[in-house]
Amino acid sequence: MNYHNMKRVSINPHKKLHSRSVISHIGIATLSLLTLILSSCSDMLSTESEMVEFERDNTLNHPTDSVYSVLGIIGKMQVIADRTVLLGEVRADLMETTEAASADLKRLANFNLSEDNKYNAVSDYYAVINNCNYYLAYVDTALQRRGRNIFQYEYAAVKAFRAWTYLQLAQIYGAVPLVLTPVMTEMEAQKAMEQERKGIMDICQYFIKDLTPYAEVDLPRFGDINGMESQRFFIPMRALLGDLCLWAGQYQEAARWYHNYLTEKKNPILLNYSNRITWPSVSEFVRPIDSYSVTGTTEVLSFIPMEQRVFDGVVSDLSNVFNSTEENRNYFQLTPSIAMHQLSADQTFCIENRTNTQIDTIYVPKKGLNQEILVGDLRFYSNYKTSSVTRDSYSEYNADYQTIQKITRSYVPTYRRTMVYLRYAEALNRAGLPQSAFSVLKYGLCQENIVSYVDSLERDKAGELIAFDANVFTKENTIGIHSMGSGDSQINAYYTLPMPSAPLASKQDTINYQIPLVEDMIINEMALEGAFEGYRFYDLMRIALRRNDPNYLAAPISQRMGIRDENIYSLLMDTKNWYLPLK
Repeated sequence: MNYHNMKRVSINPHKKLHSRSVISHIGIATLSLLTLILSSCSDMLSTESEMVEFERDNTLNHPTDSVYSVLGIIGKMQVIADRTVLLGEVRADLMETTEAASADLKRLANFNLSEDNKYNAVSDYYAVINNCNYYLAYVDTALQRRGRNIFQYEYAAVKAFRAWTYLQLAQIYGAVPLVLTPVMTEMEAQKAMEQERKGIMDICQYFIKDLTPYAEVDLPRFGDINGMESQRFFIPMRALLGDLCLWAGQYQEAARWYHNYLTEKKNPILLNYSNRITWPSVSEFVRPIDSYSVTGTTEVLSFIPMEQRVFDGVVSDLSNVFNSTEENRNYFQLTPSIAMHQLSADQTFCIENRTNTQIDTIYVPKKGLNQEILVGDLRFYSNYKTSSVTRDSYSEYNADYQTIQKITRSYVPTYRRTMVYLRYAEALNRAGLPQSAFSVLKYGLCQENIVSYVDSLERDKAGELIAFDANVFTKENTIGIHSMGSGDSQINAYYTLPMPSAPLASKQDTINYQIPLVEDMIINEMALEGAFEGYRFYDLMRIALRRNDPNYLAAPISQRMGIRDENIYSLLMDTKNWYLPLK
């Protein structure tokens, strides 16, 4: 289809776009001409399609051109959405494959990595990047209306898409060509492929500089599309800058970017008690399971929207991988591991019990509950449901039924508020502020809690990194993230800031003692909070690289089944096996 033969339409940012094919048909039609085809090392950036339209035919100088082009990039991101989740979960320790799992998933889980695995398709990531490069090269950035650059929001959003995609590539492949201009010819493709491959540090450093000038630019507003707020289709720039700095070891800057994002005056990001998972009362720990009122929500800040019908474009297959569905005849391919069960059960749940005369702390027992999964943290229970269904001996359906409620066909999350807070805590801790980081876990950061739980020396050192508007962030709307699933953690005597058994020689010695231990607590919390969302492998990788300790990643993953798999452990002690082969 020729882009210029398409009918131009006026885009009203407040209008709802109802067509199911807005992203997949209109957007991709304009950008699919530029898709990058990677098939081997020799022609990784091949551009053989006769449908390529060159720059003289494709200057993006009309608002409609820009909107549809950006939607086309989102369409390309749909292709990598499922894979981004699966590569972060299948290779980690919180999931295991079932007998029904595909051969490709089983090979990933066992680190039998090969170029022909269907999940090893680097071309799909470069398709996003090439479309971003094309847009950034040819959009008319000089075009203004009423003194404002018409395309400034879309331009910044596309830069964020490109940087986010490169961060995924670096995590998956270790080192990749950093291609920053659109590839339109075979000669350009060969030159791009011959570039020195860049690792995650170089990639992060480049995009920190690239994105910083656009950090304050608002996200585009296209109104509602298919009932979803289109502003959430875009990567939050400051959160992404926080991630890039975190991977680059720039911890103060990472904390600053996360803090600025969370405390943004027009849209502060709060964590309140309405979103946690809890028991109905202290007297109901052994009642039948149907009596429990365990509720909670997953608050997604940004996501990749997915189509609902194959006819419209890319439909997420995550439900068929994680859940029992009619389509897969109940044969789910991944299930929570023994390690996931154990991590959840290891937590201690407590409830504050107030009477007319006193306040008590009640700890939920570890035994005598209706189900084993109710022991410890309740986030796992709230997301993971199983049952057995009756079937005759000839049925093609699996008798075991599984639902992981986080998984939806509608979208794949890119940022969620609790995970941003946890990365903020990770950055604070590595910036030498373990009390502040631990407060994110146990109490929540608001001015009242900071004064109560962070000593004056650390408060002075942290400065603006832990400044929260007392009129916005209050004790009533602030919660420690551990309380999302483990009860009233602020009074939990078993969940405390690590302290040395005897006083150390200096304050700094105490801080140095606390940092790795608080970091371990943060990583556990990331697992409890972010399970099944694709973060786990990369969280373990980031800490293992930071500590120069492959065992930090190898040990938990090799023990996902409860006992160490020596073959997997041996493979993972060699860091080159953390990455997919780049074909």
